[in-house]
Amino acid sequence: MKKIAFLYPGQGAQEAGMGKDFYENSALARGIYDEADELLDFDVKAMCFEQDERLHQTEYTQASMVTTSLAMTRVLLEEGIHPDITAGLSLGEYCAIAAAGGMEPMDAIRLVRLRGKLMQNAVPEGEGAMCAVIKLDADVIERVIEPIRDVTIANYNCPGQIVITGRKQAVKQAAEELRKAGAKRCLMLNVSGPFHSPMMASACGELAEEIDKIRLSELKIPYITNVTADVVTDIGETRDLLVQQMSAPVKWMQSMERMLAEGTDLFIEIGPGGTLAKFMKKIAPEAKVLNVSAFEDIERVVKAIKGDAPEA
Repeated sequence: MKKIAFLYPGQGAQEAGMGKDFYENSALARGIYDEADELLDFDVKAMCFEQDERLHQTEYTQASMVTTSLAMTRVLLEEGIHPDITAGLSLGEYCAIAAAGGMEPMDAIRLVRLRGKLMQNAVPEGEGAMCAVIKLDADVIERVIEPIRDVTIANYNCPGQIVITGRKQAVKQAAEELRKAGAKRCLMLNVSGPFHSPMMASACGELAEEIDKIRLSELKIPYITNVTADVVTDIGETRDLLVQQMSAPVKWMQSMERMLAEGTDLFIEIGPGGTLAKFMKKIAPEAKVLNVSAFEDIERVVKAIKGDAPEA
């Protein structure tokens, strides 16, 4: 029996039209979108299914992505595909917790709607920045940026791709030093703030208050947390981990290494983009990864798991 992981992408994977075919072909997926539409203060179906530049604004991206990924998850579960463990990158961790039974889908959507607003507004526009550092070891990056004030690592995505974050001028300075240290490229990212940096700390209190208002349930299966890359089995840890996650580095590479150490055989990325599958090819090229981003992917995944087709 395969040990299956559900993986959920974060911000940057969003794309116009995402989830529309699920809405058209599945009553369960339709139910998630319709319920989210009643909950949210914007038309999430129009945001996801049509061309709307606001989809790329943090305050709208997060709820749209979580709605879409959870709608896709409902269809997989209906087909009898269940995870043994879950993980999500940044905002994707809310999907991972919901899929693990720790919170209701609508609570996850409501929380990330607030989270998106808090992250968007935590730092005045133009003061923060993020930069992807390509093909330089993490330990070298850590050593180079350590003496530079107001720069930290935001994401350990995979070998050869680490993201730094902080005040714009400090990030630019760090990028110059990292190029000198051997980075192949340092790419400034088109984002609205210095996410996963200490500059997000001001937003943490309000998120904590909102988490306190929802009911967290005992986990049916474990998930891996971004903050420590450890396995979480006690829902009592979740509140503090989600609050810390706002300003702490996302340890995605370490999380996937932990999943592999836990004996995970098959990874299913649920959501648009295919970003996590690309990361996994660099983390563990031998790992088996399937993507669910279109409705037609469901049949392929079901056949792969039931042994009726190749797994890749």
